[in-house]
Amino acid sequence: MDIQFQEFIDKIKKDGIASAEEEAARVHLEAETKAKEIVEAAQKEAINIVQKAKETALHTEKAGIAAVEQASRNLIISFKSEIEELLKKIILKDVTEVYDRDLLKKIIPKVIQGWISKAGSIDVILNEKDLTSLSKWAQKELSDEINKGIEIKMGKNIGTGFRIREKDGSAYYDFSASAVTEALCGYLNPVLAGILKDALKEV
Repeated sequence: MDIQFQEFIDKIKKDGIASAEEEAARVHLEAETKAKEIVEAAQKEAINIVQKAKETALHTEKAGIAAVEQASRNLIISFKSEIEELLKKIILKDVTEVYDRDLLKKIIPKVIQGWISKAGSIDVILNEKDLTSLSKWAQKELSDEINKGIEIKMGKNIGTGFRIREKDGSAYYDFSASAVTEALCGYLNPVLAGILKDALKEV
């Protein structure tokens, strides 16, 4: 084989191998760069996913806590309302039982004496049952007051107890069992609220 021809063949082989090696190096570098970019992008995406997951978890936790707190408040309000209603029923029952004819005979003259000097002519309003049972007593024991213009009348929608009304309608005072109960509950409900509040602190 001609020496020059052999040198030509060797040069082609050498140049081909060099070119192939360069191309392989370039492809390898591109592959490494691309792989690095993919890894970095994946890491960023993972960080974003974790951050979003933390934010979602925090939001869910806050929402859950808020829901539990609201449910607790609703339960306390409902419980307080039930206790207040039960307390009202107990007080009304007790006041109604205490408000018998003997007590009315003691209270009515004292209330009248307190008002007759201020208001002059007033009406004492009773329910039909109490008016019937106390009419004879009133005519005897309150004759002086009746002569001064006091009238004892029957009123509608009044339970146990009585009401005082000035003749000119300028004032109206309710001493019925329901009114006394409302007044007592108005005083006791804040006390009850305080008791419940203190009790909840210990839970």
